[in-house]
Amino acid sequence: MSDQSVFDVDVWTLTRFVMETGRKAKGSTGELTQLINSMLTAVKAISSAVRKAGLVHLQGLAGQVNVTGDDQKKLDVLSNDLIINMLQASYGTSVLVSEENKDAIITPAEKRGKYVVCFDPLDGSSNIDCLAPIGTIFAIYKRASDGDPTDQDALQPGSQIVCAGYALYGSATLVALSTGAGVNFFMLDPDGSAPYGARYVGSMVSDVHRTIAYGGIFMYPANEKSPKGKLRLLYECNPIAFLIEQAGGIATTGTQRILDIKPETLHQRVPFVVGSQDDVEEYLSFVKKHQK
Repeated sequence: MSDQSVFDVDVWTLTRFVMETGRKAKGSTGELTQLINSMLTAVKAISSAVRKAGLVHLQGLAGQVNVTGDDQKKLDVLSNDLIINMLQASYGTSVLVSEENKDAIITPAEKRGKYVVCFDPLDGSSNIDCLAPIGTIFAIYKRASDGDPTDQDALQPGSQIVCAGYALYGSATLVALSTGAGVNFFMLDPDGSAPYGARYVGSMVSDVHRTIAYGGIFMYPANEKSPKGKLRLLYECNPIAFLIEQAGGIATTGTQRILDIKPETLHQRVPFVVGSQDDVEEYLSFVKKHQK
């Protein structure tokens, strides 16, 4: 197992990071800064809802199934609505892709901007009723085409990400964020995370955060039940892979770099293995050995 030093992370205040990022960007109009701020405002609102879920009857099922076959929780629906409303109100988006919606969401023309956002509003929501950690994952791309936006604008490889992040709602609320120059952590609560251990929580954000903070490996490879993997490329694997690489680690399917995959569908699934270089390379050596 690798130690805590395998990842390169930095800690800034949220305001300082967003302002400095916008200031240093060449040709920046402030649109990305406003978009990131809007995403983080949604995260704060979700954090508040998560902490109050039991008190205001937000626990339990919403009575629907999302596009990937998961039962929707009431907090899934609320979190999805919060993010969509905040992002469209930022005037920075053209296309939104959510785990909770079958089709891409096209921002109305009067609020339209130049960015595409893919997100999982509440990763690990099956943990809500048992009070285990859950999270939000997102990736932001710059739209590559002209004319009216379509779902095809979202089908970009992860190497085109301009910003990615996740929020972890646990004993504290934490945001991990990268715009391509390393990974920065922001705490909305002074309490820290629990020490690293070899365990599976069932919330990718929680497991991946422990891996970034303390080293190690997170794996969700293909198997007989999920021959193409279970995790979704656009709004789960790509943003996490982007953050992992920015922190000095590796993200792979076992045969291909995650960020090199050209998406074919909005909700495409892929095998997913991420972690420190030593741990992932050791995993890949086993894969190569058994493929002979």
